[in-house]
Amino acid sequence: MAGLSRDKAEILESGKPLAAVFPITADEVAEVLRLASAHRVPVVPRGAGSGLAGGANAVDGCVVVSLRRMDQILEIDTSDLVAVVQPGVMNARLAAEIARHGLMFAPDPSSFDISSIGGNLATNAGGLRCVKYGVTREATLGIEVALADGSLLRTGRRTVKGVTGYDLVGLFVGSEGTLGVITEATLRLRPAPLAPGTLLAMFATLADATAAVAGMSRAGPSVLELLDQTTLRAVEAWQHLGLDTSCAAALLARSDTADAGSAELDVVEGACRGAGATDILRSSDAVESEGLMDARRAALPALERLGITLLEDVAVPRGRVVELVGEVERIAAAHDLVIGTFGHIGDGNLHPTLVIPRGDAAARARAIVAADEILGATLRLGGTLTGEHGIGVLKRDRLEDEIGPVGVRVSRAVKHALDPLGIMNPGKVLPLETEG
Repeated sequence: MAGLSRDKAEILESGKPLAAVFPITADEVAEVLRLASAHRVPVVPRGAGSGLAGGANAVDGCVVVSLRRMDQILEIDTSDLVAVVQPGVMNARLAAEIARHGLMFAPDPSSFDISSIGGNLATNAGGLRCVKYGVTREATLGIEVALADGSLLRTGRRTVKGVTGYDLVGLFVGSEGTLGVITEATLRLRPAPLAPGTLLAMFATLADATAAVAGMSRAGPSVLELLDQTTLRAVEAWQHLGLDTSCAAALLARSDTADAGSAELDVVEGACRGAGATDILRSSDAVESEGLMDARRAALPALERLGITLLEDVAVPRGRVVELVGEVERIAAAHDLVIGTFGHIGDGNLHPTLVIPRGDAAARARAIVAADEILGATLRLGGTLTGEHGIGVLKRDRLEDEIGPVGVRVSRAVKHALDPLGIMNPGKVLPLETEG
């Protein structure tokens, strides 16, 4: 039960569940919700537990609905390019199954081997390929949802186009289990891209790296990632990849166009050289391509080796990334904290990751203040509180600062219409209501 009571956000508290259930059908989920409504018992849906915002954290006296046994790939249609899956299917397994048909599901979270499709849907997850292919909502055509009263809603379509009525799929994808439990999804597939090529460029300053990104307007890489010096040093200390840790930043770009992305990576390389890159490594085969990608995929685990991590998920307009990272560096110094920044610079979505030495209560307190200051800086720069991880518990008190009081009022109205008793994942996303 302890393992079912929280996600990977170690810094957040969680409650004690009353019970956990492991349904295998949508009807079983619906029956649990019908009983929960009848007895006014809170329900916390749970996928693989890989979230980082406390979205799956239990509340006292709740029933945890674990969807891990609903793990069937129900259909792969190679004509319509769709897959119909249950929420407990793991990303890595779906990727492997559809790859046999020469297809891919575009969203590509770094945690693909430990995260489930249901969790991706609940948070509208993104990933490394989002800069080219978009996030989960854009790859979801239809869903089945168990509502709080125990009814089952089927909404959406199998066609690529369709604008009938309200976009209920878009409403539920990203709602973090606060409006219902997604029990099935019809996902849009794409033809698998050609074998990609990868480029890693090192820069003496962050401004140079950002200038290189600005110079890539004629290229459209499928992956464009940033690692700052703190992250580079953590990755190198763990993986010994031969990275130049004296550099302030690294850019990692991948192209899945013809000839291992040769023409596109030529543009990327030219932009990097023009911006003063100190070193450029470029893959010559598939093994080297994956080897260079390992540096990015190792970013969070490398920082986690240093202590408890509080990973932010903010996004700003791409032209303001330098200002954001500058603010993060200032905040780290002001609060005497290690903060490694990495993420999807191609779409402005970065992950400043605060490292807290285990057992250091003072550092933990400073980190909470620093994280809030990062959110404030992000909003001042015209950004958003979360690009792909969701609000959960972590950022609910900041929600109104971004969407405004009218946005909160409308959101509460939607929540009340679908969950009038307030049993669905209570305490997540929306700020807690206060008396008066």
